[in-house]
Amino acid sequence: MEFVFVVPRTELFPTHTPHGLCLFGDGLVEADLIARVERHGFFVERERAEVNPNWKQIIPYSIVVYEGRVMLLRRTSRGGEARLHDKLSIGVGGHVNPVDMPASSDASKHTRNPIPAATRREVAEEELSIDGPYETHTVGILNDDTNPVGAVHVGVVQVIHAQGPVHVREVDQLEGRFVELDELRQLHADGADLETWSALLLPHLDTLVPNLVAS
Repeated sequence: MEFVFVVPRTELFPTHTPHGLCLFGDGLVEADLIARVERHGFFVERERAEVNPNWKQIIPYSIVVYEGRVMLLRRTSRGGEARLHDKLSIGVGGHVNPVDMPASSDASKHTRNPIPAATRREVAEEELSIDGPYETHTVGILNDDTNPVGAVHVGVVQVIHAQGPVHVREVDQLEGRFVELDELRQLHADGADLETWSALLLPHLDTLVPNLVAS
């Protein structure tokens, strides 16, 4: 049985429920959000979380950039989440699990924030292989309550700048390649089946990653 990290909706969004991408600095303070995650988050059985919109499952959702291009993924039919089969995505990541919680016995970690460890596990250890160092920048949150999947999840949007080649590790579940910004825009214009979150992020890529290559 899988346990996932959730935060009650009313604690995560105490004043209003946002839609789409909300960047830190636009009325949203990263430290305040992380404080709410640490204070109110807990683990629950995933099957319960998937049907309870009163809880928001925290999903680190990372745009991986290398040499001015963005990694584009396709989730194959052999992947674990049937609702994402054959969809294209510019976000890498997944659920936060108990293994991601900082150990309370580690005196150097005065935090209950599991997002950094979940990001490392999902991006660099499970889904992808990154050769060399990389930097992770948290930029905002992504919320979409217009469909059943989005209603029970919230994305913590990050940009990962890789300094070395990046390869898909889960080749049985993912296909991936790096693409230029114009190709992404053309795919979207041509009706490519992008994940909802990826489609919401696409118009903001110039702001999120200003050094992307455009042909």
